[in-house]
Amino acid sequence: MNQVFETTYFKPDKKGVFATPDGICFCTDQVSGSDCGVIIYDKDNNSQKIPFSEKGKRGSLYGIKLHIQNPENYRYHYYCKEEILLDKYARTVFGNEVWGEGWTENVKGGFDCSDFDWMGDQPLAISYENSIIYGLHVRNFTMHKSSGVKNKGTFEGLTAKIPYLKELGITAVELLPAYEFEECEYLLTPGKEKEKKTLNCWGFKEGLYYTPKAAFSAGKTPGYSFKNMVKEMHKAGLEVLMYFYFPTHFNRADILDILRYWVVEYHLDGVHLLGENLPISVITQDTLLSGTKILYNEYSYWEERPLYENTGIFRDHFRTQMRQFLKGDEDMASALLYHQRNNPNRCGTINYLADYSGFTLFDMTAYDKKHNEDNGEDNRDGSDYNYSWNCGVEGHSRKKAIQALRGKQIKNALSLLFLAQGTPFLFSGDEFGNTQNGNNNTYCQDNEIGWIKWNNTTVMGKEIWEFTRFLIELRKEHPILHMPAEMQILDSIACGYPDVSYHGEEAWRPDLNPYSRTVGIMYCGKYAKLPDGSADDFLFVAYNMHWLPHKLALPKLPKDMKWSLLQCTEQPEIAESSAIVKARSISVFLSQRIPKQMKVKTDRSRQHESLEAFKNNSPA
Repeated sequence: MNQVFETTYFKPDKKGVFATPDGICFCTDQVSGSDCGVIIYDKDNNSQKIPFSEKGKRGSLYGIKLHIQNPENYRYHYYCKEEILLDKYARTVFGNEVWGEGWTENVKGGFDCSDFDWMGDQPLAISYENSIIYGLHVRNFTMHKSSGVKNKGTFEGLTAKIPYLKELGITAVELLPAYEFEECEYLLTPGKEKEKKTLNCWGFKEGLYYTPKAAFSAGKTPGYSFKNMVKEMHKAGLEVLMYFYFPTHFNRADILDILRYWVVEYHLDGVHLLGENLPISVITQDTLLSGTKILYNEYSYWEERPLYENTGIFRDHFRTQMRQFLKGDEDMASALLYHQRNNPNRCGTINYLADYSGFTLFDMTAYDKKHNEDNGEDNRDGSDYNYSWNCGVEGHSRKKAIQALRGKQIKNALSLLFLAQGTPFLFSGDEFGNTQNGNNNTYCQDNEIGWIKWNNTTVMGKEIWEFTRFLIELRKEHPILHMPAEMQILDSIACGYPDVSYHGEEAWRPDLNPYSRTVGIMYCGKYAKLPDGSADDFLFVAYNMHWLPHKLALPKLPKDMKWSLLQCTEQPEIAESSAIVKARSISVFLSQRIPKQMKVKTDRSRQHESLEAFKNNSPA
């Protein structure tokens, strides 16, 4: 390279690469010593080394400004003696656009000086109680040929699915890591070249945290693709959240800068943090992130973590205990009541029954054991504790009775999820019975095992999708099912009913013995207001996860109301004040006002019946 760049040394106050009107500023702590600097490459890959200087050093940060015209035509590395380094703070990376090829020396940092017109876009700030989160992997979501999109496995492909997401009714998508990461895993043998071993499709590893993943972009500029996806999601009323994984050795001081960057530059509505010893308190107290959802996992139900404002805690024990209740384990009725009501006032609680790791909802009803042989680790990887039940047959079955039972159990699971007070989290494909063939650790399956299969046209798949959409709509229509604060089980407004109450074979007397698998929950709509200012309805949910039918009392409503069956996973037998709930089923009842004419007619009928009875019993 014959070009000579004018340089200016300065003492930096932050890390990264920044464009200015007259050049590019480089600020890094990746190098040290006297023989270090920047390597600039032109479009023909000719290179030039430009050293750092002590004149441009503050602490361990080096700063240098290169006065470059048309910087989009150049690429760069850092060097430290003989070592060539990819900038871990790069805002744009080139040379890794093809998925699965691995990173080589051709992967370099670059410059994107283009402007993006957000057209006034802002994060949506949907409250936790009004949120329904839908988890997905950008590539796996549309990679299958049945997805029906043009740009499969990309941000553009996901954008094309916005009408589907709106029709389903969710309010937010949560992406697995979509920042730049090396998806290829290598086998390193001393004295030999590294050999590609497998893929790490999920991306839970250290990455280049300041740039969207190039292989997820159908265009030449991943940043533009990601921003356009977010803008289109926001126009449709959908929030965008993303996972960030930080390994133990990662500099915790950089985490806040990374999250701030994505919220400002890419308009993220929330971040889901994974890793150990994360600075949650610092992140949640940052004023710039005060309107951003900060999600993290609670890994065990005995773990005590402080509750911070605007955080959302993924409740792993909801998944564990509700799966146990679903398959009929003992001593789970009390757990049901706890999880259906649990909704801390200071933060959000995120409930889920399936996620990227573990069985899908369908596989939870089809497999007792994991089947990870295709991962090449002799089925040793993945959790051995899935709390699943195969409904009598391991794997796929053509028996109609088995298929019907599995379909009912999936509907039961969805009911447990969407009727709980916390924020529901649904993983992609579970709304129509997607399967991974019993693989509960598909991190390396870049194929039909890990991809979402959209050609599920079975009767079960259609029924599950319609049932999911119904539950989401039910939840949205009735604010009593997603209150902003935890219910108190008290008649706090002196209306004659507590906000939530529990029932058994007799009203107001739930059976919570260890062997009980049946309970009824009533929600009093007087504690929640509809958009027009009127009170919500009463709802009663009858749960029976026993393998036998059970009677549940229907609590008495105000005199001008009656119970009406709204939805069920199997039709119950309904009497005037009770219902026999079928084995392994859930029924939802809604209060219905008795029309005045019907009420008068009923009263007159009763008077007539009483008069006839009096005449029949009177002496002649």
